[in-house]
Amino acid sequence: MDNSQAIACASTAIGRVDIVPTLLKVLCGMTGMRFAAVARVEGTTWTAYAVRDDLSLGVQPGDELCFMASLGFDRRAARLPIVFELAGTDSTPSGPTPRSIQSFISVPIIIGSERHFGTLCALDSNPTRLREPRIVSMFEEFAALIASQLEQDSTREREQSALLDERATNELREQFIAILGHDLRNPLHAVFAGGELLEHRLTDPAQRIIASRIKTHARRMSSLINDVLDFARGRLGGGIGLELADVDNITDGLTSVIEELQLAQPDCKIHSHIDVNRSVPCDLGRLQQVASNLLGNALTHGKSGTPIKITARTDENDLVLQVWNAGVPIPAESIGKIFEPFWRDSVSPNRNGLGLGLYICSQIVHAHRGQITVTSTTERGTQFTVRLPLSTVVRLSISPLPDTAQDPVFDRPLAAGSPSGASISAST
Repeated sequence: MDNSQAIACASTAIGRVDIVPTLLKVLCGMTGMRFAAVARVEGTTWTAYAVRDDLSLGVQPGDELCFMASLGFDRRAARLPIVFELAGTDSTPSGPTPRSIQSFISVPIIIGSERHFGTLCALDSNPTRLREPRIVSMFEEFAALIASQLEQDSTREREQSALLDERATNELREQFIAILGHDLRNPLHAVFAGGELLEHRLTDPAQRIIASRIKTHARRMSSLINDVLDFARGRLGGGIGLELADVDNITDGLTSVIEELQLAQPDCKIHSHIDVNRSVPCDLGRLQQVASNLLGNALTHGKSGTPIKITARTDENDLVLQVWNAGVPIPAESIGKIFEPFWRDSVSPNRNGLGLGLYICSQIVHAHRGQITVTSTTERGTQFTVRLPLSTVVRLSISPLPDTAQDPVFDRPLAAGSPSGASISAST
């Protein structure tokens, strides 16, 4: 950084310290002096950063204080307090003062323990009593105050710069995740199609089992990719998009979710009571996704041998969906974190998945302008409650991501007639 750039940066820094003009005014008022400034001293050159000029010297911030050169003050002298009250009786470090300046005081502005920023100074063409301890102390305290403000501003600027860098890095990372998830779909489709072909053509039971496992794992990978893409939509697109409609078959839609999960895990019992006898303004596919995530979460983390419970009803204002399971409760200190992306309960023995399921649920619910809450205790178990308003919901606008239209092979388990279907990969 050259000298002119350094001066410009320092002037900008001083300009951000709003208290400087007031301090210069107070100094002039307390001492009776008519010129005060914050200046930079480089060699024998004094450059004004901030100025109060009642002597009509015509000095502006950024101007050189040419008359200071004749005083003989160099950079070393500017690092020490300098006071003279009357020219001819007091001496400067190199000789008497010029007649135009009769009194002068200067104290250094030191940032931290050793960084010399500049000088707080005042002068007048008349003699002024300056050697009183209160005057020198006031200048030193004001110089320390300016230094403290400059240091705080510098620290804040560094932190803001680091925050912007971190945000840019996070956005790039999320864009990468979205693009990667999208580009993985085609090769994953080929893997699934190959497994399906082998399963139909092979006659050896052991080989057919292997082909079936290929399909199963391909579906699992597809489910994870769908979660990643939903995460990217929520983070990069400003929210998960909805295709809202007045849905009359909420009961059928939720029942199909329950039947699918019950079929996938026949050893687990799901008790349901779905009582929705009116139309609900919602995205049915996304609502199925929420129900499937919450049920899958309960099946994964619930107490073995204890039924899972799901209920749905409407009250005066909302559709209320609740999923309950027994088992180890979510720690109280973790309740506020479970809807954060990539968070998983460290005390749970089942930690499969990316930890995006509950985050995606919360984003879908919030896109409906609804609420999702959880209570969890040893005595009462863990219960998630979703409330979606029955009044008209305005669709949130989102920025388009790369085309992620799903091949029928990779629809989520309950994607029939829905934009996205449902996933059972959630975990707390």
